[in-house]
Amino acid sequence: MKRQWKLVTALLFLFLVSACSGNENSVQSSGHKETVELTISAAVSLKDVLTVIQKKYEEEHSEVELKFNYGASGSLQQQISQGAPVDLFFSAAEDKFDKLVEEGNIEEEDGIDLLGNELVLVVPKEEKLIIGNFHDLKKEEVDQISIGIPESVPAGKYAKESFEKINIWKEIEQKIVYAKDVRQVLSYVETGNVKAGVVYKTDALISDKVSIAAAADPDMHTSIIYPAGIIKNSKHYEQAKDFYDYLQSNEALKVFNEHGFITE
Repeated sequence: MKRQWKLVTALLFLFLVSACSGNENSVQSSGHKETVELTISAAVSLKDVLTVIQKKYEEEHSEVELKFNYGASGSLQQQISQGAPVDLFFSAAEDKFDKLVEEGNIEEEDGIDLLGNELVLVVPKEEKLIIGNFHDLKKEEVDQISIGIPESVPAGKYAKESFEKINIWKEIEQKIVYAKDVRQVLSYVETGNVKAGVVYKTDALISDKVSIAAAADPDMHTSIIYPAGIIKNSKHYEQAKDFYDYLQSNEALKVFNEHGFITE
């Protein structure tokens, strides 16, 4: 009988130890922070610099994973307008950004004009230089010129404005090869599929296959401004706000500046 009682006592003890251990694991589990995934829709011209910033930010914020959706600002804006689940929008054009503010998708106080850029004319590096300015695009030898689709690609819109400003658009319109974004324009020039293309200076700087033939006078086109803002319906507003604030930090602005963006 005593043996049986000792056996029952031992089993009860083991049960209690197991239960306490389970509770401790539960507490540890509940204390563990789950990783939050933030979706940022950003202009494709920001891809290289944001890759650097992503690495820096995630190293300092292990509980946050940044997922970037790159594309033409106009296309990204339409996706957000149609309800795409996005936490933050980083545009290459004010009008696309302002559209979301007007629709109520971004609160005015949750947006900022963060960066600037320059528009440049690029040519294949190995190509014999026959283009030294925008007016040279009228030359007969220049049979194809690439720009982004003006309706959805801000750089394409700025390019068309520049051509119209110096009165060459009608003469070169038939030569235009439209691209879905500035990186596609850059690719067309790099591969020699076109004689020239118009991209941002920051795009030209990342390629060793193109040369900058000329820079557009800022007065030739709408000001190039990159606004960033938090999407109102973000399911992770606090985390999105933290990353939004980080983009404005001296650390981040230094990286933007190193990649050729205007930060003042």
